Amino acid sequence: MEEKKQSKLEKWRTKYGSLAVALGCLYSMIVTWGEGWFFTAIMILGVFICGSFAIFDLKNSTYNRIG
Repeated sequence: MEEKKQSKLEKWRTKYGSLAVALGCLYSMIVTWGEGWFFTAIMILGVFICGSFAIFDLKNSTYNRIG
């Protein structure tokens, strides 16, 4: 069975995709701070959840590269 090579975009998306989403949530949270507390709270949750995904993805990719 042939192994399919991943493109550079797929590798980047796998490694940094959740970090990009977390930064987008952080930017939206800062811009809309105080205007609508419901949406601000959702963006805060997005920053924490996607940020934690990003940290674990980066740790996993670093571990897989070494090990």
